[in-house]
Amino acid sequence: MEKTTHDSLRIGIDIGGTAIKYGVVDTATGTLASPIAQIPTPQPANPAAIAEAVRAVVADVQSWETAPSQFAAVGVAFPAIIRQGIACSAANISVEWIGQKVEILLEEALQRTVHVINDADAAGLAETSHGAGKGHKGAVLVLTLGTGIGSALMINGNLVPNLELGHLEIGGLKAETTTSAVARENEGLSWNEYTSRLQRYLLHIEFLFSPDLIVIGGGISVRHEEFLPQIRLATPIRPAQLHNSAGVIGAAQIVG
Repeated sequence: MEKTTHDSLRIGIDIGGTAIKYGVVDTATGTLASPIAQIPTPQPANPAAIAEAVRAVVADVQSWETAPSQFAAVGVAFPAIIRQGIACSAANISVEWIGQKVEILLEEALQRTVHVINDADAAGLAETSHGAGKGHKGAVLVLTLGTGIGSALMINGNLVPNLELGHLEIGGLKAETTTSAVARENEGLSWNEYTSRLQRYLLHIEFLFSPDLIVIGGGISVRHEEFLPQIRLATPIRPAQLHNSAGVIGAAQIVG
């Protein structure tokens, strides 16, 4: 990790269905200023429980040697469509979040400014700024293959928010029900079988969006050599570089 300046340190928090990951990021360089830590996501993952978990996370970070100012804003990657700070969906968390003013609720819990972004958008922002898509011009599409399929589209560095490409239908079924990393595990698919499904999905994505680069992230990306070399597209395709730190880095980036 690179030397940091205190003024550029921010807390990034990535809320997932099973774990909450967090760390300190030097937003001047987009690099981690601390290791990534995590705690289990409370169950049920309702607003009160998540707010308390986030409060505990920030209190923990403020005890670290690399802690930012106690008045610094916090960035949160959240598993929902986020519009004007309001959750308009809920992925692997309580449906009580739908319609909730997420930023306001977390600001009340922390007594400091909070910025919230969709979790896939956070990962996409990080990968295009400091990861596999860094320096690439045009339209860069980041897909995260995990429990579902997350998606983020960046055009010349500008985010097109809340793109839900895991919900595209392929053969009458939502793509994330057949082509996510969890779908591969649940169905016991061989890598060849899984690659065939991913190829079909990516060809459809390529036809619809004509991206200049596709980046494949999510936990499965650490095994990219098992499937990416067999994918045939006109579009260049790369594995993600930041892996499970992408959401934390992207969340901190939106704070500025």
